[in-house]
Amino acid sequence: MKKLVLGIISFLCWMVLTWTLYLPSLLVGLVVSVFIALWFGDVFVERAKNFFQIKRLAYLLYYIPLFTYYCLLANFDVAYRVLHPALPIEPGIVKVKTTLTNTTAKVALANSITLTPGTLSVKMTDDGYLYVHWIKVRTTDVEEATEMIIRKFEKVLKEIFE
Repeated sequence: MKKLVLGIISFLCWMVLTWTLYLPSLLVGLVVSVFIALWFGDVFVERAKNFFQIKRLAYLLYYIPLFTYYCLLANFDVAYRVLHPALPIEPGIVKVKTTLTNTTAKVALANSITLTPGTLSVKMTDDGYLYVHWIKVRTTDVEEATEMIIRKFEKVLKEIFE
């Protein structure tokens, strides 16, 4: 079941990214998806049976535009900082605390942080802390930094993966 879930998700991602119904492209996507499912199926998906619940899929569909919105905001913020004559940056590494317990959820959170311009996940500890490089450190307080960086993603990822 794990491999089937990963194969379906991989193929759907392929279709969205290629945005075509051209048969050779679909066949290549199918072959790549099967390869990914067979190779990584036991590692990637922890609880495949629970993944296809309507609630989880609804939160996943909600997460995509949410992430896109915050990614666009971060792009404009980084562009402003780069183009500003004074270069208003104060880079540094901050410690944030996640309440996620599922490994896949933690990885999804770390990837969401890394894919958002201006932030980069540096380290994840077993006790739920993430160290994040931030282009403009606004606070070094763990709770405040957690609220500013990860809470917007964490709430939805908890519904999807836990």
